[in-house]
Amino acid sequence: MMNNNYPLEWLDALILVHLNPNKTDLCRLSEAELAVISEHVVKESGRIQVRIKNEIFVLRRKRQIRLLVRKYHSTLIFLLDTMVENYKCSVFQQPLLAVSAELVIKCLDDLLSFLEKRFSGYLSLDERVPATYLLVSRKELQLKLKKLLKMKMENEEKKQVLNTVLAELEGGFSMQERDRKTFRQMLYERNLLNELEQMNNLEDQGLFFMLDHTLIGLNFNSPVYINLLTKRLACKVEMEEDLAGKLNLLSYYWKEFNQMHCSEKLFFKAEAQHLKTSLGNWFVHEMRHLEKQLEIAAVSSKDAAGEEKTQNKLQCDLSADQIGIILRAADEARVVKSRSMSLVFQRIVPYLSTSFKRDLSYQSVRSKSYNAEENDKNIAIMTLEKMIKKIRSY
Repeated sequence: MMNNNYPLEWLDALILVHLNPNKTDLCRLSEAELAVISEHVVKESGRIQVRIKNEIFVLRRKRQIRLLVRKYHSTLIFLLDTMVENYKCSVFQQPLLAVSAELVIKCLDDLLSFLEKRFSGYLSLDERVPATYLLVSRKELQLKLKKLLKMKMENEEKKQVLNTVLAELEGGFSMQERDRKTFRQMLYERNLLNELEQMNNLEDQGLFFMLDHTLIGLNFNSPVYINLLTKRLACKVEMEEDLAGKLNLLSYYWKEFNQMHCSEKLFFKAEAQHLKTSLGNWFVHEMRHLEKQLEIAAVSSKDAAGEEKTQNKLQCDLSADQIGIILRAADEARVVKSRSMSLVFQRIVPYLSTSFKRDLSYQSVRSKSYNAEENDKNIAIMTLEKMIKKIRSY
């Protein structure tokens, strides 16, 4: 059992003495003794976590907490390094002894994970992970990764996203063979894999999968994933028939994305842009592009309408002044009825032209009707008399 003053005493003695091939004849350990060790190791992990939490919560100063957390963290790494070295000895090829050793290694790894997740703010996360601890951690993460690769998913798009994420993680593991990662990177990978394990129980809603919510929340700022997500968004938007529908759908997706939580402190790639920034820029550029297309379409539509109106114009053998006199007379004589004289000119003049002018301004024609010259009035009267004579001949 543990001593009240030192939570790691039993583990310390087990690793440095009882399972140390240089200090103990491990071949003499009986099956019953190894079974007791294995059983006790499993229980010890939970007990140690409770003891460490109790010790930390008694402290009030951050400096004291930081020193205690770092002390336990470095001690656990030392014990893990020692146990892994012990395990290399040929005597551990015995099945029962190997099981006990592996349980001790898992116990130490669980305790380190507990400290790194629960008290990460007190650790120096940008330090490089010791080689032995990195080896154990990578082995544990790769087991989780293989389990996730076997996960069954009916949705092919979702499966593609998961496979992309796992491929990125696997690529990261191989890169770390040459360049050892920091505690921050290792903690992020462990946290991400734990979240992905739980994600399959959650129901998807809308365009963004729960998998997307998890990745965006953890700022999985991999350019490969971001590219995959923007392609899926663009494909959905492209299915809309008209430009206004495309813009409305993209605006809806942008609103949904902006409402999603995205960590400011976590990141998958330190050198890459924050995921919220990358996707936000993509949304802005896509929306501007659609808005520009809508503007061009509106101008084209207006030009087409103007061209149609031009093609439908009737040419009068009268001047603009003479047309104004006749239209004013028609309104005042109530031959044509409208809410105002201005509306009469507005509705008729755009469809008329003269031999001198193709496009007439209804405001100009109307104003000239009030300042008619005698010559223009005589021509207007002669034109009307000509029409009267024509009617009489019918």
